[in-house]
Amino acid sequence: MDEALLELSEHVSLELGSSITASRIAFGELTVTVRAADIVKVLRFLRDDATCRLCCFIDICGADYPERENRFDVVYHLLSPYNNLRIRVKVEADEDSVVPSVIDVFPAANWFEREAFDLYGIRFSGHPDLRRILTDYGFAGYPLRKDFPMTGHVEVRYDDEAKRVVYEPVKLVQEFRNFDYLSPWEGTEYVIPGDEKAG
Repeated sequence: MDEALLELSEHVSLELGSSITASRIAFGELTVTVRAADIVKVLRFLRDDATCRLCCFIDICGADYPERENRFDVVYHLLSPYNNLRIRVKVEADEDSVVPSVIDVFPAANWFEREAFDLYGIRFSGHPDLRRILTDYGFAGYPLRKDFPMTGHVEVRYDDEAKRVVYEPVKLVQEFRNFDYLSPWEGTEYVIPGDEKAG
C-alpha cells in the first residue's frame, strides 16, 4: 500500500508542481498540503486524472491551531475506489483568508463548507449559500475554535410562561469556574464530597 501511495505522491507532485507545498505518507494515507489559491485546480486534477481517479469525495473538515499565523487547516478527504487509495488534501488559512469553494468540482462539498464556516469561521469564496448550518442564526462565535469558551456565551431554553424559546447569558456558580484539573485517582489536596463517609 505504501508503495502505491509513494507512486501517487510522486505523480501528483510532478504534475502539480508549485501548487503542492508539502507531501507526506503517514498511517496509510497520503497527505498533501496545497496553496489555497490552487485548491480547485488540484481537486479537479485528482478527480479527473487517469492515474489518480480520486472521484469519491468523503468530506471537508477544519482544524484550529491558534498558535500558528495561519491558524486553520481546511482538510479535504478523497477516495479512489478504482485504486483503493485515500488522500488528504490540506489548505492553510488565517481568520481573514477566503478559501475558494470546491462546489464546482464536488457538489457534495456544499454543506461541508457551510459547516466549516459555522463552526470555525472559515469563509469560502464562490459558495452560493454560505450561512450557518448547525448553530442558530443569532449564534455568536465559532464553537470549534480553541479560544471559544467551554461554556459558550448564551444558553437556550423554552420558557413556558412566554411560550417561546428564550436566550439567556450563561451563569455559572463561581465554584464551577475554577478547575484544578487534579485527578481524584492521583489524590487531591481537598476532601471530595462523600469521602467523609469512607473514613
